[in-house]
This record gives sequence, C-alpha cells and structure tokens, in this order.
Amino acid sequence: MQVSVDLKYENYIFDLYGTLVDIHTEEGEKKLWKALAKFYRQHGAFYFAGGIRRGYHKYVDEELKQAEEIQVEKVFDKLFADRGVEANEALVLETCRFFRDTSTYHLRLYEWSLPILQKLKENGKKVYLLSNAQRSFTYHEMEMLDIVKYFDEIYISSDHGMKKPNPNFFKLLIEKEGLDVKECLFLGNDQTCDILGAQGVGMDTWYVHTNCSPEYKEDVKATYEFL
Repeated sequence: MQVSVDLKYENYIFDLYGTLVDIHTEEGEKKLWKALAKFYRQHGAFYFAGGIRRGYHKYVDEELKQAEEIQVEKVFDKLFADRGVEANEALVLETCRFFRDTSTYHLRLYEWSLPILQKLKENGKKVYLLSNAQRSFTYHEMEMLDIVKYFDEIYISSDHGMKKPNPNFFKLLIEKEGLDVKECLFLGNDQTCDILGAQGVGMDTWYVHTNCSPEYKEDVKATYEFL
C-alpha cells in the first residue's frame, strides 16, 4: 500500500498506537491477573488473581485523582508495598513489562509506517512523537520495533501528568522544541485526542483511520485524511 504525506511542512508530529503501531491488548482477562499474581508471589508478595486486580484498579483510581495521567510504575510499586516487599526500580520496571507483555496479543507496525518515517528523515524533516501512553511500556516497544531512531524527540503522557487532547500537552512540545505551529502537521488516528487536540493549538492535521480508531465522526474534518 502506497501512502504519501505532504512534504511542505518542517515538523511532523505523530501519535503512536493506532497510527504507526497496530496493537491489541486485553487487560480484562482472568489469565492476565492470575499470571500477575503468580509473578508477585515469586517475588515475595502474596496475591491471588482477584486481590491483585482489585488492588491494581484501586491504585489506578487513586493516582487519577492526583493527575490527568498516571505513572503505572507507582501502581505496581504500591502493590508490592502492600505485601511488605520493598521493590527496587529494576523490579518495578520488570513488573511493568511483564504486565504489558502478558496482556498484549499483537504488536506490529502498519505497512505504511516505515516508508513515511524514512521519507520524512530523508527529506530533512523534524519528526516528533506525542503519545498517550506509559513510558515503561512504550519506549521498550518502540525499541523492539526499531523506530526510536526516526524521532527527534519523544513525548509520552505518563512523563508529564497530562494527555491529549489537553492543549497544554501539545503546547509543551511546541514550546520545548521552539516550533511554529504553521510549519507543523499532526498525524493521528483519533479524531478527538489527535485531530481536534492538534487543531486546538493551530496545527494542520492528517487523520489516519485504522482498525484501532474510534468510530468515525463526519463532522470532524482534518486537513488530510486517509480512510
């Protein structure tokens, strides 16, 4: 499949999941929580599936009362602490990756992703990521897919306590990178978080409709669309 992108802009800002990366995860299945409970028991924290699931959601809810976006590391750390285990940073990160790997059914690049990223870099364009995601999951997955090298800078919501479509998340990137919004194109698969969010700070937008996109809204229009 050939997908072309207009090269008239200087800066290209991408969403990740559902735009460049096709992913399917399931966090509702009992086998995930059984596996996670076993993982905790192996590290000295005694849980069964139901208890660790309830604890996880309890601490997620508590974290969301403090900020718009959470750091999932804090949740897994608290689950260890509840059972008297002092987990170091390496163990917490291992837990994050175990949880993500166990809940992921597939993870792959869309067929257009590499050609677009390569074309942009070959033409000297600046390429950025602005993703609603957890760094402990996302950076590792980007390394596995070998796409970190295409980005001039990576912005992940869990690092900043806010997420799209919050205009402050977009403005953070704009201000830190010194970007002129008239020279920016935002590419994403979610019409609310990506398209309306980017339009709200004055960026042109390219909507990519994928298997991960929410239901298409006829009244939301992007500068470019790939349907």
